Amino acid sequence: MRTQKEVRQRAPVWLAALLALNFGLMIYDARDPETKQRVIRVWLQTVVAPFQQATSSVGGAGQGFFASFSNMRSAVADNEALRLRVSELESELRNREVAVAENERLRGLLDLRESGGYETVMARVIGRDPSAWFGAVTINRGSLHGIELNMPVATAAGVVGRVVLVSPWSSQVVLLTDERAGAGAVIGQLGASTAVGIVQGLGREGLMEMRYVSGLEKVAPGDFVLTTGQDRIYPPGLSVGTVAEVKDGTATAAHTIYVRPSAELNALRQVAVLRYRPPQRENTPAETTPENQRQRR
Repeated sequence: MRTQKEVRQRAPVWLAALLALNFGLMIYDARDPETKQRVIRVWLQTVVAPFQQATSSVGGAGQGFFASFSNMRSAVADNEALRLRVSELESELRNREVAVAENERLRGLLDLRESGGYETVMARVIGRDPSAWFGAVTINRGSLHGIELNMPVATAAGVVGRVVLVSPWSSQVVLLTDERAGAGAVIGQLGASTAVGIVQGLGREGLMEMRYVSGLEKVAPGDFVLTTGQDRIYPPGLSVGTVAEVKDGTATAAHTIYVRPSAELNALRQVAVLRYRPPQRENTPAETTPENQRQRR
């Protein structure tokens, strides 16, 4: 049992506790007159809201980081796939361009055969041998295909050279730019121009020199050069090249003329071997007399 003194000492504490409890119940039960919501819930929401916002921001940032990382990995994979696709398309485009260029070359060679009126043998360049011939190529056609020595070789663009070595399955062609090669040529229109000479290779710089053209002839850079057929190797009218440089001659000295070949001799792939045989020279009446025949015997 507590004494009266102890009860008086504890009475204020109990009174304060009862007042606090009563105040708490009043607060808990208090409601907003407009929204009818408990006032304590509004206070609690006000206190908790900043912490909720901070937590939500951190969570959103984390989710955004992982979403961005995932999107970046997906973008890298997409870029790699696009890069591979672009590479495939570029390869297909290059192959298509090569095929188109090859078709153009073959069409040009076929046109050469049709326009020339003589048989041609299509051939592919399979090698070069500068150690044996300065400026020679090997083609994949030989005697078994009807190839013979000194047959002219050309592309749709112009003269390439002539056959100098024949085996059953391949042949060697000396290019017109070789210093031992040559061809009868004319500057300008065949049959109309008198600027006639001989084109001979220089063995260097990819140029040829045209000799014996009179210094009185008018020659200018850009003039085209054609074969005349007088060498009895190349048929007349084939393109040899264009005049690259002229050093003017005089009435007694010939021009010095440099010619750039019209055929791309450094990038040959397909060529046509012309099975051309020059027309037989007609014998003069003096050559057919019995006396001349006995002298030849």
